[in-house]
Amino acid sequence: MALAHAILAALVDAPCSGYDLAKRFDGSVGFFWSASYQQIYRELAKLEDQGSISSESILQAGRPDKRLYSVTDLGEQHLKEWIAQPCEPTPIKDDLLVKIFAGHIVSNQIILAELEHHQKAHLKKLSTYKQLEQRYFQNPQELPESGKFQYLTLLNGISYETHWLAWCNQVMELLNQTIKN
Repeated sequence: MALAHAILAALVDAPCSGYDLAKRFDGSVGFFWSASYQQIYRELAKLEDQGSISSESILQAGRPDKRLYSVTDLGEQHLKEWIAQPCEPTPIKDDLLVKIFAGHIVSNQIILAELEHHQKAHLKKLSTYKQLEQRYFQNPQELPESGKFQYLTLLNGISYETHWLAWCNQVMELLNQTIKN
């Protein structure tokens, strides 16, 4: 996937400014596709040059003009074509797994400290996902079609974090037992 597809996906339901898109990205697509604000703005310019999005300037009193971006018919067609293409599962690249794989050359405390650090981050992300679920997706069957598909990505995030935390607990328990023996 390219950043262009993530931006088109974030814009397809409603036009917004680059700043609002970057904020929207952080709270939705950004959970599974990361990009800096600079990357988003560069990609917006490319997408506009290609005709996949259009923009209009909105006058603002006492502030710089705002550019409002929206997906064109061509952009929506490109997104539909990309969605229809099969994709391969993303290979795992995880520094923590490499550290654990070679963890036998350091003390278990070092690995446990690293696991605790990651555990906190995953707990925080799971909490964020659960809050989003409570706030926006209490009745998934009543959501509009686009909301149902957004909910499916949230369910994936919740499942991933829950599974990761269960695995982390297993590893920590095993390492703690090894220390005691």
